[in-house]
Amino acid sequence: MSYTIAEKILLNHSNHKSVVPGQFIECEIDLIMVHEQLGGRIHKEYEKLGIDYVWDPNKIFFILDHWVPAPTISAAEMHQDCRIFAEKYKFIHNIGMNRGICHQVLPEMGFSRPGMLIVGSDSHTTTYGAFNCLSTGIGATDVSVVFATGNLWFKVPESFKINLKGKLNKGIMSKDFILKLIGDLTTKGAIYKSLEFHGDGVKDISIDGRMTITNMVVEAGAKFGVFLPDVKLTKWLEERTDITYKYVYPDKDADYEKEFNYNLSEITPVVAKPSNPGNIVNVEEEEGIEIDQAFLGSCTNGRMEDLRIAAKILKGKKIDPNTRLIIIPASTDIYKEALKEGLIEIFINAGGIFGHSTCGPCIGGHMGVLGPDEVCISSSNRNFVGRMGAPSAQIYLASPATVAASAINGKITDPREVL
Repeated sequence: MSYTIAEKILLNHSNHKSVVPGQFIECEIDLIMVHEQLGGRIHKEYEKLGIDYVWDPNKIFFILDHWVPAPTISAAEMHQDCRIFAEKYKFIHNIGMNRGICHQVLPEMGFSRPGMLIVGSDSHTTTYGAFNCLSTGIGATDVSVVFATGNLWFKVPESFKINLKGKLNKGIMSKDFILKLIGDLTTKGAIYKSLEFHGDGVKDISIDGRMTITNMVVEAGAKFGVFLPDVKLTKWLEERTDITYKYVYPDKDADYEKEFNYNLSEITPVVAKPSNPGNIVNVEEEEGIEIDQAFLGSCTNGRMEDLRIAAKILKGKKIDPNTRLIIIPASTDIYKEALKEGLIEIFINAGGIFGHSTCGPCIGGHMGVLGPDEVCISSSNRNFVGRMGAPSAQIYLASPATVAASAINGKITDPREVL
């Protein structure tokens, strides 16, 4: 039989001799990531099982990132519960709260490698598919099952083949492409599918850009998003891990439910209008809409590539006096690199607020919260009602370039106008 990447990896982690889409199988998990949710629902669910062990403390990656440092008593209590649980069950990879956002830190530390099957207590765990592995988010009950057994059930997904050619033009970013794709698919158009990215166009997309794409496939309902391996991935991994791995390629005659073709050179800046990540329009249609806040950061777009293009746009300029610009790097490693390159000074001189590595405004938990009827343009992944604060606030999703350009003018702006 011939298989897609998703089918191969799931087959390799099961005791089956073959698999077909729609089949339910039990798979062995290579790694599970947990964050604050451990102190939310997970520890309560696990206590119900009455088990005094976890299946493998070395295969659990625990980090605090959503509310860091704790802004409320309830958040502090959640952190306490997390720490108590991690100590009780002797987690080996207890990362703490000073490394940054889970979906950036885990790959940085070499934990996401080709062929792996990774799950996490966060919907954007799909991010790790940029590294030629399968990864997806799961709920508290399923986390408890993995903690206890190391296994989890999956339905073998149908796969969509996304063919890319060409190269993104100046001022256009991977965020523009993935927003365009979500708009075409709709937020329900890829439910429980695996999106597999192919073509010569992939070679011109950075690892940062690939992470942005796989991070957001879940906004189309996808179970997985996965890239084929190449030289860029090899270099990334060589710098971060010495653990042996094996690349996974689809068979040449693998069967795909649907196939889509995109020329990256034809992608233009877009925004997702409130309050749906699939409500996509060209940026020109929304140009001139005044904004109160611009946010650059999150697990979607807080990487070096994102900070660099924003700094290029902002250097020597000032943001609009009626606009707040918040910049948060996705990890402390990125924070330090931005410091070395002088980017932080550029942001501060422009009038921006540069913060420590945390999810921050993306979840509206403790910083950058929007007031009633305020408008924000954000590089994050969701713009649901109440996501970043007041239910009447409006959130537009866009690329880091569009966010930076809009902060200067105080209104939604095509970044090509300032680059």
